[in-house]
Amino acid sequence: MSLSVEQLDFQAAVRDFCARECATREQREALLDPDEEDQSAALYKQLAELGWLGVAIPEEYDGSGGTYLDQTILFEELWRGLAPVKALGPTTTVAGCYKRFGSEDQKREALAAVADGEIMSISISEPGAGSDVAAIACSATPVSGGYVLNGQKTWCSYAHRAGRILLVARTSRDEKPHAGLTIFEVPADSEGVQTRRISTLGGREVNDVFFTDCFVADEQVVGEIGRGFPQIMAGLDGERLLGAAVGLGLGQRALDDAIGYVKDRRQFGKTIGSFQVLRHRIADLATELECARLLTYEVAQRLDRGPDPVTTRMTSMAKVKTSEVAKRIALEGLQMMGGYGYATEYDMESHVRHSLVLPIYAGTNEIQREIISGSLGLR
Repeated sequence: MSLSVEQLDFQAAVRDFCARECATREQREALLDPDEEDQSAALYKQLAELGWLGVAIPEEYDGSGGTYLDQTILFEELWRGLAPVKALGPTTTVAGCYKRFGSEDQKREALAAVADGEIMSISISEPGAGSDVAAIACSATPVSGGYVLNGQKTWCSYAHRAGRILLVARTSRDEKPHAGLTIFEVPADSEGVQTRRISTLGGREVNDVFFTDCFVADEQVVGEIGRGFPQIMAGLDGERLLGAAVGLGLGQRALDDAIGYVKDRRQFGKTIGSFQVLRHRIADLATELECARLLTYEVAQRLDRGPDPVTTRMTSMAKVKTSEVAKRIALEGLQMMGGYGYATEYDMESHVRHSLVLPIYAGTNEIQREIISGSLGLR
Protein backbone atom coordinates (compact mmCIF):
# COMPACT_ATOMS: atom_id res chain seq x y z
CA MET A 1 0.00 0.00 0.00
CA SER A 2 1.33 3.45 -0.90
CA LEU A 3 0.29 6.97 0.03
CA SER A 4 -0.57 9.59 -2.56
CA VAL A 5 1.74 12.54 -3.19
CA GLU A 6 -0.67 14.77 -1.27
CA GLN A 7 -0.74 12.37 1.69
CA LEU A 8 3.05 12.11 1.75
CA ASP A 9 3.25 15.90 1.75
CA PHE A 10 0.73 16.05 4.61
CA GLN A 11 2.69 13.45 6.57
CA ALA A 12 5.89 15.43 6.08
CA ALA A 13 4.18 18.68 7.10
CA VAL A 14 2.90 17.22 10.39
CA ARG A 15 6.28 15.63 11.10
CA ASP A 16 8.08 18.92 10.43
CA PHE A 17 5.61 20.79 12.62
CA CYS A 18 6.28 18.48 15.57
CA ALA A 19 10.05 18.66 15.02
CA ARG A 20 9.88 22.45 15.06
CA GLU A 21 7.35 23.06 17.83
CA CYS A 22 7.66 20.23 20.36
CA ALA A 23 10.73 18.11 19.63
CA THR A 24 12.35 18.54 23.03
CA ARG A 25 11.03 17.99 26.51
CA GLU A 26 11.81 21.63 27.30
CA GLN A 27 9.64 22.80 24.40
CA ARG A 28 6.76 20.57 25.45
CA GLU A 29 6.90 21.61 29.09
CA ALA A 30 6.91 25.29 28.09
CA LEU A 31 3.79 24.70 25.96
CA LEU A 32 1.72 22.84 28.54
CA ASP A 33 -1.31 24.41 30.15
CA PRO A 34 -1.16 24.74 33.95
CA ASP A 35 -1.93 21.45 35.71
CA GLU A 36 -1.85 19.47 32.45
CA GLU A 37 0.55 16.73 31.40
CA ASP A 38 -0.43 16.31 27.75
CA GLN A 39 -2.48 19.27 26.54
CA SER A 40 -1.43 22.66 25.21
CA ALA A 41 -4.06 25.24 24.27
CA ALA A 42 -1.47 27.17 22.25
CA LEU A 43 -0.44 24.17 20.17
CA TYR A 44 -4.07 23.07 19.75
CA LYS A 45 -4.88 26.53 18.40
CA GLN A 46 -2.07 26.24 15.88
CA LEU A 47 -3.50 22.93 14.66
CA ALA A 48 -6.89 24.60 14.24
CA GLU A 49 -5.36 27.46 12.26
CA LEU A 50 -3.62 24.94 9.99
CA GLY A 51 -6.95 23.22 9.38
CA TRP A 52 -5.73 19.92 10.82
CA LEU A 53 -8.31 19.59 13.60
CA GLY A 54 -10.99 19.37 10.94
CA VAL A 55 -9.03 17.09 8.61
CA ALA A 56 -11.89 14.57 8.31
CA ILE A 57 -14.77 17.04 8.73
CA PRO A 58 -16.70 17.85 5.52
CA GLU A 59 -15.92 21.19 3.93
CA GLU A 60 -19.52 22.40 4.34
CA TYR A 61 -18.96 22.29 8.11
CA ASP A 62 -15.65 24.22 7.98
CA GLY A 63 -13.47 21.13 7.76
CA SER A 64 -10.89 20.01 5.22
CA GLY A 65 -12.98 17.19 3.76
CA GLY A 66 -10.25 14.60 4.24
CA THR A 67 -10.45 10.84 4.64
CA TYR A 68 -9.99 8.27 7.38
CA LEU A 69 -6.51 7.69 5.99
CA ASP A 70 -5.67 11.40 6.27
CA GLN A 71 -6.88 11.31 9.87
CA THR A 72 -4.78 8.22 10.56
CA ILE A 73 -1.67 9.95 9.20
CA LEU A 74 -2.33 12.99 11.41
CA PHE A 75 -2.74 10.94 14.58
CA GLU A 76 0.27 8.75 13.90
CA GLU A 77 2.55 11.73 13.34
CA LEU A 78 1.26 13.80 16.27
CA TRP A 79 1.75 10.90 18.68
CA ARG A 80 5.13 10.05 17.16
CA GLY A 81 6.12 13.69 17.66
CA LEU A 82 4.83 13.66 21.28
CA ALA A 83 2.69 16.70 20.51
CA PRO A 84 0.81 17.68 23.71
CA VAL A 85 -2.63 17.71 22.08
CA LYS A 86 -4.08 14.50 23.48
CA ALA A 87 -7.60 15.98 23.75
CA LEU A 88 -7.80 15.53 19.98
CA GLY A 89 -8.60 11.84 20.50
CA PRO A 90 -11.96 12.11 22.32
CA THR A 91 -12.83 15.24 20.34
CA THR A 92 -12.45 13.37 17.06
CA THR A 93 -14.60 10.51 18.35
CA VAL A 94 -17.34 12.98 19.28
CA ALA A 95 -17.08 14.65 15.87
CA GLY A 96 -17.61 11.28 14.21
CA CYS A 97 -20.85 10.77 16.14
CA TYR A 98 -22.13 14.19 15.08
CA LYS A 99 -21.23 13.46 11.45
CA ARG A 100 -23.22 10.23 11.47
CA PHE A 101 -26.23 11.10 13.61
CA GLY A 102 -26.41 14.81 14.36
CA SER A 103 -29.18 17.01 13.01
CA GLU A 104 -28.19 19.53 10.38
CA ASP A 105 -28.15 22.29 13.00
CA GLN A 106 -26.06 20.18 15.37
CA LYS A 107 -23.54 19.31 12.67
CA ARG A 108 -23.25 22.88 11.46
CA GLU A 109 -22.57 24.17 14.97
CA ALA A 110 -20.60 21.32 16.60
CA LEU A 111 -18.38 20.26 13.70
CA ALA A 112 -17.40 23.85 13.01
CA ALA A 113 -16.54 24.19 16.71
CA VAL A 114 -14.28 21.11 16.52
CA ALA A 115 -12.45 22.50 13.49
CA ASP A 116 -12.07 25.81 15.33
CA GLY A 117 -10.45 24.18 18.37
CA GLU A 118 -13.19 23.31 20.86
CA ILE A 119 -12.43 20.24 22.97
CA MET A 120 -15.20 17.67 23.38
CA SER A 121 -15.56 14.57 25.53
CA ILE A 122 -17.59 11.37 25.25
CA SER A 123 -19.22 9.85 28.30
CA ILE A 124 -20.19 6.18 28.09
CA SER A 125 -18.49 4.13 30.83
CA GLU A 126 -19.82 4.01 34.39
CA PRO A 127 -18.48 2.47 37.60
CA GLY A 128 -20.68 -0.56 36.87
CA ALA A 129 -20.68 -0.42 33.07
CA GLY A 130 -17.42 -0.66 31.15
CA SER A 131 -17.28 -3.24 28.37
CA ASP A 132 -20.90 -4.13 29.22
CA VAL A 133 -22.68 -1.12 27.72
CA ALA A 134 -26.07 -2.72 28.44
CA ALA A 135 -25.41 -2.12 32.16
CA ILE A 136 -25.57 1.68 31.77
CA ALA A 137 -27.69 3.11 34.58
CA CYS A 138 -27.30 6.89 34.16
CA SER A 139 -30.89 8.00 33.62
CA ALA A 140 -32.58 10.53 31.37
CA THR A 141 -36.11 11.13 32.66
CA PRO A 142 -38.58 12.80 30.26
CA VAL A 143 -39.99 16.13 31.42
CA SER A 144 -41.71 18.99 29.64
CA GLY A 145 -39.43 20.20 26.87
CA GLY A 146 -36.60 17.74 27.47
CA TYR A 147 -34.96 15.36 29.93
CA VAL A 148 -33.40 15.42 33.39
CA LEU A 149 -30.11 13.58 33.72
CA ASN A 150 -28.93 11.79 36.86
CA GLY A 151 -26.00 9.45 37.36
CA GLN A 152 -22.23 9.04 37.30
CA LYS A 153 -19.91 8.48 34.37
CA THR A 154 -16.22 7.61 34.57
CA TRP A 155 -13.02 7.49 32.47
CA CYS A 156 -14.20 10.52 30.47
CA SER A 157 -11.13 11.87 28.70
CA TYR A 158 -10.68 15.64 28.91
CA ALA A 159 -14.16 16.29 30.26
CA HIS A 160 -12.53 18.89 32.52
CA ARG A 161 -11.47 20.83 29.40
CA ALA A 162 -14.46 20.12 27.19
CA GLY A 163 -16.94 22.64 25.90
CA ARG A 164 -19.53 19.89 25.58
CA ILE A 165 -19.94 16.28 26.59
CA LEU A 166 -21.63 13.62 24.49
CA LEU A 167 -23.50 11.51 27.02
CA VAL A 168 -25.07 8.06 26.67
CA ALA A 169 -27.96 7.70 29.13
CA ARG A 170 -30.90 5.39 29.66
CA THR A 171 -34.27 6.77 28.54
CA SER A 172 -36.20 3.52 29.04
CA ARG A 173 -35.92 -0.09 30.14
CA ASP A 174 -36.71 -2.88 27.74
CA GLU A 175 -36.57 -6.67 27.61
CA LYS A 176 -33.62 -6.29 25.27
CA PRO A 177 -30.69 -5.20 27.46
CA HIS A 178 -29.14 -2.87 24.89
CA ALA A 179 -32.37 -1.06 24.08
CA GLY A 180 -33.48 2.20 25.68
CA LEU A 181 -30.20 4.12 25.45
CA THR A 182 -30.03 7.63 23.98
CA ILE A 183 -27.19 10.03 23.17
CA PHE A 184 -27.36 13.65 24.38
CA GLU A 185 -25.14 16.68 23.87
CA VAL A 186 -24.55 18.39 27.19
CA PRO A 187 -22.72 21.72 27.56
CA ALA A 188 -20.00 21.03 30.12
CA ASP A 189 -20.93 24.17 32.08
CA SER A 190 -24.57 23.09 32.46
CA GLU A 191 -26.08 23.34 35.92
CA GLY A 192 -25.89 19.93 37.57
CA VAL A 193 -22.67 18.80 35.84
CA GLN A 194 -19.58 18.24 37.96
CA THR A 195 -16.23 16.78 36.86
CA ARG A 196 -13.58 15.26 39.09
CA ARG A 197 -10.19 14.34 37.68
CA ILE A 198 -8.77 10.86 38.18
CA SER A 199 -5.04 10.41 38.77
CA THR A 200 -3.57 7.56 36.72
CA LEU A 201 -0.19 6.09 35.80
CA GLY A 202 -0.24 8.18 32.62
CA GLY A 203 -1.45 11.46 34.09
CA ARG A 204 -4.78 13.12 34.88
CA GLU A 205 -6.60 13.30 31.55
CA VAL A 206 -9.63 11.21 32.60
CA ASN A 207 -12.52 12.21 34.82
CA ASP A 208 -15.52 11.11 36.80
CA VAL A 209 -18.51 13.17 35.67
CA PHE A 210 -21.57 13.54 37.89
CA PHE A 211 -24.99 14.56 36.57
CA THR A 212 -27.43 15.78 39.20
CA ASP A 213 -30.87 16.93 38.02
CA CYS A 214 -29.24 18.28 34.86
CA PHE A 215 -31.81 19.47 32.31
CA VAL A 216 -31.27 19.02 28.58
CA ALA A 217 -33.73 20.15 25.93
CA ASP A 218 -35.29 17.88 23.32
CA GLU A 219 -33.05 19.54 20.72
CA GLN A 220 -30.01 18.12 22.51
CA VAL A 221 -30.82 14.53 21.58
CA VAL A 222 -28.25 13.30 19.04
CA GLY A 223 -29.82 10.78 16.69
CA GLU A 224 -32.90 8.81 17.72
CA ILE A 225 -34.43 8.23 21.14
CA GLY A 226 -33.70 4.70 22.32
CA ARG A 227 -31.23 4.02 19.47
CA GLY A 228 -28.09 4.96 21.37
CA PHE A 229 -26.56 1.48 21.35
CA PRO A 230 -26.53 0.91 17.57
CA GLN A 231 -25.34 4.50 17.17
CA ILE A 232 -22.43 3.81 19.53
CA MET A 233 -21.61 0.60 17.67
CA ALA A 234 -21.60 2.45 14.35
CA GLY A 235 -18.77 4.65 15.59
CA LEU A 236 -16.57 1.97 17.09
CA ASP A 237 -14.68 1.17 13.90
CA GLY A 238 -13.57 4.79 13.66
CA GLU A 239 -12.62 4.96 17.34
CA ARG A 240 -10.57 1.75 17.09
CA LEU A 241 -8.82 3.10 14.01
CA LEU A 242 -7.82 6.19 16.01
CA GLY A 243 -6.52 3.93 18.77
CA ALA A 244 -4.50 2.00 16.20
CA ALA A 245 -3.03 5.22 14.79
CA VAL A 246 -2.05 6.32 18.30
CA GLY A 247 -0.35 2.94 18.82
CA LEU A 248 1.58 3.35 15.58
CA GLY A 249 2.80 6.80 16.54
CA LEU A 250 3.79 5.90 20.08
CA GLY A 251 5.40 2.64 18.98
CA GLN A 252 7.41 4.38 16.28
CA ARG A 253 8.63 7.05 18.70
CA ALA A 254 9.68 4.43 21.25
CA LEU A 255 11.52 2.53 18.50
CA ASP A 256 13.19 5.73 17.25
CA ASP A 257 14.36 6.55 20.76
CA ALA A 258 15.66 3.02 21.38
CA ILE A 259 17.60 3.01 18.11
CA GLY A 260 19.05 6.43 18.84
CA TYR A 261 20.21 5.26 22.26
CA VAL A 262 21.84 1.98 21.20
CA LYS A 263 23.69 3.78 18.40
CA ASP A 264 25.32 6.13 20.93
CA ARG A 265 25.72 4.07 24.09
CA ARG A 266 29.14 2.40 24.34
CA GLN A 267 30.01 -0.60 26.47
CA PHE A 268 32.95 -3.03 26.21
CA GLY A 269 34.60 -0.74 23.68
CA LYS A 270 31.78 -0.58 21.13
CA THR A 271 28.23 0.73 20.69
CA ILE A 272 25.64 -1.62 22.15
CA GLY A 273 23.69 -1.40 18.89
CA SER A 274 26.47 -3.50 17.33
CA PHE A 275 25.62 -6.44 19.61
CA GLN A 276 23.63 -9.05 17.72
CA VAL A 277 21.21 -9.60 20.59
CA LEU A 278 20.03 -5.98 20.33
CA ARG A 279 20.28 -5.67 16.54
CA HIS A 280 18.03 -8.67 16.04
CA ARG A 281 15.62 -7.56 18.73
CA ILE A 282 15.23 -4.18 17.05
CA ALA A 283 14.85 -5.85 13.65
CA ASP A 284 11.96 -7.92 15.01
CA LEU A 285 10.28 -4.89 16.58
CA ALA A 286 10.61 -2.85 13.39
CA THR A 287 9.11 -5.71 11.37
CA GLU A 288 6.16 -6.08 13.73
CA LEU A 289 5.52 -2.34 13.68
CA GLU A 290 5.56 -2.20 9.90
CA CYS A 291 3.07 -5.09 9.74
CA ALA A 292 0.83 -3.16 12.13
CA ARG A 293 1.12 -0.04 9.98
CA LEU A 294 0.17 -1.85 6.78
CA LEU A 295 -2.87 -3.37 8.50
CA THR A 296 -3.94 -0.03 9.96
CA TYR A 297 -3.61 1.85 6.67
CA GLU A 298 -5.56 -0.88 4.89
CA VAL A 299 -8.34 -0.55 7.47
CA ALA A 300 -8.42 3.22 6.99
CA GLN A 301 -8.79 2.82 3.24
CA ARG A 302 -11.54 0.24 3.67
CA LEU A 303 -13.44 2.54 6.04
CA ASP A 304 -13.22 5.28 3.44
CA ARG A 305 -15.09 2.94 1.10
CA GLY A 306 -17.74 2.22 3.74
CA PRO A 307 -18.14 -0.15 6.70
CA ASP A 308 -18.69 -3.89 6.30
CA PRO A 309 -18.30 -6.96 8.57
CA VAL A 310 -14.81 -7.78 7.28
CA THR A 311 -13.65 -4.21 7.90
CA THR A 312 -15.02 -4.35 11.45
CA ARG A 313 -13.01 -7.51 12.09
CA MET A 314 -9.89 -5.93 10.60
CA THR A 315 -10.37 -2.78 12.68
CA SER A 316 -10.37 -4.89 15.84
CA MET A 317 -7.27 -6.69 14.56
CA ALA A 318 -5.51 -3.38 13.93
CA LYS A 319 -6.35 -2.11 17.40
CA VAL A 320 -5.03 -5.31 19.02
CA LYS A 321 -1.90 -5.46 16.90
CA THR A 322 -0.81 -1.84 17.21
CA SER A 323 -1.50 -1.53 20.93
CA GLU A 324 0.38 -4.69 21.81
CA VAL A 325 3.30 -3.93 19.49
CA ALA A 326 3.61 -0.39 20.93
CA LYS A 327 3.62 -1.74 24.48
CA ARG A 328 6.21 -4.36 23.58
CA ILE A 329 8.48 -1.81 21.91
CA ALA A 330 8.30 0.54 24.90
CA LEU A 331 9.07 -2.23 27.38
CA GLU A 332 11.90 -3.59 25.21
CA GLY A 333 13.24 -0.06 24.76
CA LEU A 334 13.32 0.45 28.50
CA GLN A 335 15.24 -2.82 28.92
CA MET A 336 17.76 -1.84 26.23
CA MET A 337 18.37 1.49 27.92
CA GLY A 338 18.79 -0.10 31.34
CA GLY A 339 18.65 2.38 34.20
CA TYR A 340 18.47 5.29 31.79
CA GLY A 341 15.23 3.93 30.38
CA TYR A 342 13.79 4.01 33.89
CA ALA A 343 14.95 7.57 34.54
CA THR A 344 12.60 10.49 33.96
CA GLU A 345 15.47 12.30 32.22
CA TYR A 346 14.56 10.28 29.13
CA ASP A 347 11.20 9.84 27.39
CA MET A 348 11.23 6.03 27.41
CA GLU A 349 9.66 5.72 30.86
CA SER A 350 6.84 7.97 29.60
CA HIS A 351 6.41 5.75 26.53
CA VAL A 352 6.01 2.77 28.85
CA ARG A 353 3.41 4.47 31.02
CA HIS A 354 1.37 5.67 28.06
CA SER A 355 1.61 2.40 26.14
CA LEU A 356 0.24 0.32 29.01
CA VAL A 357 -3.25 1.76 28.59
CA LEU A 358 -3.43 1.18 24.82
CA PRO A 359 -4.79 -2.40 25.13
CA ILE A 360 -7.46 -1.09 27.52
CA TYR A 361 -9.05 2.02 26.03
CA ALA A 362 -11.26 2.20 22.90
CA GLY A 363 -12.50 -1.27 23.80
CA THR A 364 -10.23 -3.70 25.63
CA ASN A 365 -8.22 -6.16 23.59
CA GLU A 366 -10.17 -8.96 25.23
CA ILE A 367 -13.35 -7.52 23.71
CA GLN A 368 -11.57 -7.10 20.34
CA ARG A 369 -10.62 -10.76 20.38
CA GLU A 370 -14.26 -11.64 21.08
CA ILE A 371 -15.27 -9.61 18.02
CA ILE A 372 -12.58 -11.21 15.85
CA SER A 373 -13.34 -14.77 16.92
CA GLY A 374 -17.10 -14.18 16.66
CA SER A 375 -16.71 -12.94 13.10
CA LEU A 376 -14.97 -16.23 12.32
CA GLY A 377 -17.98 -18.20 13.52
CA LEU A 378 -16.63 -19.03 16.99
CA ARG A 379 -19.24 -18.33 19.65
